[in-house]
Amino acid sequence: MSELLPLFLNLTGRAVVLVGGGRVAAAKLHQLLAVGAHVTVVAPEISDAIKANVGAGFQAARSGHPETWARQERRVRIVERGFQPEDLDGTWLVVAAATPPVNRAVAAAAEQRRLFVNAVDDPANATAYLSGVVRRDGVTIAISTSGDAPALTSLLREALDALLPRDLPAWIARARDERIAWRRGGVPMDERKPRLLTALNAIYGSAPERATGVPWLHAPEDSWL
Repeated sequence: MSELLPLFLNLTGRAVVLVGGGRVAAAKLHQLLAVGAHVTVVAPEISDAIKANVGAGFQAARSGHPETWARQERRVRIVERGFQPEDLDGTWLVVAAATPPVNRAVAAAAEQRRLFVNAVDDPANATAYLSGVVRRDGVTIAISTSGDAPALTSLLREALDALLPRDLPAWIARARDERIAWRRGGVPMDERKPRLLTALNAIYGSAPERATGVPWLHAPEDSWL
């Protein structure tokens, strides 16, 4: 497995194609809608769990293919037929949650169009991997095992969530204020981390028992970046 570049995508208002209509696809649809994507779901059979996201007010319209009904709503479009390479035209990201043969066809079409494809539980047909995610108070942490061990990814996500401080909103607020001051004062990047550590420790006061702040709140071995 090649080394991966961790990357956060802004999919708000952008087109994403989800190939597959079952339980796994429904879970992926929920993730995509949560970040504001406009999703087209393509599959011969679409589960009720996916159709429920379209809503009762959609209108059915005949598509360019006689066997297909395209059901549209503001952020979800359902196409009930098999996958076709042209389905990927104009999209930003592809999620394949179908059978291995269909996933291979999706991967081939995505490669031709220079699109990244997430193939659910199918690393051989994937060029992008949806990670385990912790979201709390403006902080997002993503964990990946390159698609090889999704259960371990889930366990690590839960462990990291448990380690995050309960007063994280105060940390975010202090870091935001400090950054404004640093930029105004022209503080160099390599001086900002130690200053932030000092500012965060100051949240906890200067009582003798807290003279060093939070015990584990110290500079890590890694770089600022």
